Amino acid sequence: MGDLELEWNLIHRVNVGDALARTAAAHPHQEAIVDGPRRYSYADLNGWVNRTAHGLLSHGYKRGDALALLAGNCAEFLVTYYACARIGVVVVPINLGWLEAETSYVLKHAKARGIVVETQLLAKARAALAHAPAVRDIFVAPGTEPETQLDPNTVIRFEALHGSSQAPQVRVDDRDPITYLYTSGTTAAPKGVVGSHLAIHIEALTVAIDIELRRKDRLLCLMPMFHTAQLNAFCTPAVTVGATMVLHRGFDAERVLDAVAHERITVLFALPVMYRQLVERQRQAPRVSKSLRLAVYAMTSMPDVDLRAAMEAFGCDFALMFGQTEMSPVATFFRPEHQLSHIGAVGTPSINVQVGIMAEDGTLLPPNTTGEIVYRSPHVTERYLDDEVASAAAFRFGWFHSGDTGRLADDGMLWFEDRSKDVIKSGDENVASIEVEKQVYEVAPDIAHAVVIGLPHPHWIEAVTVIAVAKPGTTIDPEAVIAAIRKKLAPFKVPKAVIVVEAMPMTSTGKIQKHVLRQRYANHYDGSDR
Repeated sequence: MGDLELEWNLIHRVNVGDALARTAAAHPHQEAIVDGPRRYSYADLNGWVNRTAHGLLSHGYKRGDALALLAGNCAEFLVTYYACARIGVVVVPINLGWLEAETSYVLKHAKARGIVVETQLLAKARAALAHAPAVRDIFVAPGTEPETQLDPNTVIRFEALHGSSQAPQVRVDDRDPITYLYTSGTTAAPKGVVGSHLAIHIEALTVAIDIELRRKDRLLCLMPMFHTAQLNAFCTPAVTVGATMVLHRGFDAERVLDAVAHERITVLFALPVMYRQLVERQRQAPRVSKSLRLAVYAMTSMPDVDLRAAMEAFGCDFALMFGQTEMSPVATFFRPEHQLSHIGAVGTPSINVQVGIMAEDGTLLPPNTTGEIVYRSPHVTERYLDDEVASAAAFRFGWFHSGDTGRLADDGMLWFEDRSKDVIKSGDENVASIEVEKQVYEVAPDIAHAVVIGLPHPHWIEAVTVIAVAKPGTTIDPEAVIAAIRKKLAPFKVPKAVIVVEAMPMTSTGKIQKHVLRQRYANHYDGSDR
């Protein structure tokens, strides 16, 4: 490749790493990252990223190589991500909740050449690496545990990834991959979702417009950055506009409320169950939250009672982001002005997203008709890594197929009904589990968490079943819950049982693992005639 071709690429390309360079050039002294006692300006961050990128180049990394990343929310996570972006290396974030077999599967499937790992996760990494011998390099970043003796013959300190502070001059094309993000493990083997520089950059701009993100905003980043929702829906938009990211390792209600007050947080992103805890703690010991302008939630809609309580407790706007990893991840945005007027909806299409409802034969359905939710957007995944069958199925009829069912109303509002795999076949009827879940929360205020699944049944094919966890200090009366729901829903939707458990099996991103519950209670109705 000639110098002119490289120069043309550097000028015209869309690259996730270039967004950081431009922000640092325009606002070098703006605070970029708050990571515990460590604080970095955009100039600091950009220089660190460049030095790390040159360090990777000196170790032989080149465009198209894959580098795994096993870390919690820390500055080194973002430095690795942006350093790889600068030189066209693909980042493979590792879910901290994966077991050894899952991690080794991903390392092998992604053909990772190396891995960046924090000290407290080194033992976990070594266990997986024993089954992934092709991973040559282990770069150890300082983490939450003191470093033990690190053998320089087997590991490389992250600080040793060091070189020039100037931006590396490497060709990276717009549709080159920046990440392989693997599905969260609520199903069987995870699929590698290929995200391109163009897709992630457009997604960052889209989110910034949708939530009106500005340089003066300060975002609390407590959801795991190995997950697309935190990384692509908040961190990359923050860097693009020059906002500040305050990093937390996991969720602690007291710490979050203190951070909102002391760090003057303006934008918060958490799960509905987390907002319930925040509301309870805020009521017990109110903290100053007047800086907060927007609280975003995801995964699922919030029960009306919880949403109203959160609005009252924090006095800010609330919004829902709805989508999936393959959408990078935002597909629709349930805006603040719709929260109470369209309770239960998941929003209108985000900028740069077209939403359709499709029948099985590829026909687009009219408004108010249930079918599969499909999308067109420049930030849809490129493909599933090395999986032509799954890719072909996902992109048939010229749309991306979400695997979700729902309907579009006349006003363009999307109403999500269920994940296709979560539709319960109760006799001759289909039951949307999310519909029953909403009623469970409404009729049983003592329930902290609940999911509805279908379990094998000798008469009903699948029996509508509630799995529930009680709030601390309370109890759940299963028969009372069933009786209350019977007054709200058609008979075929009423649960056959409420199973009370101490805790739910969860992924690291806060998703309840329904497949685990289905396996665990598969024989619950054996011999039942109910």
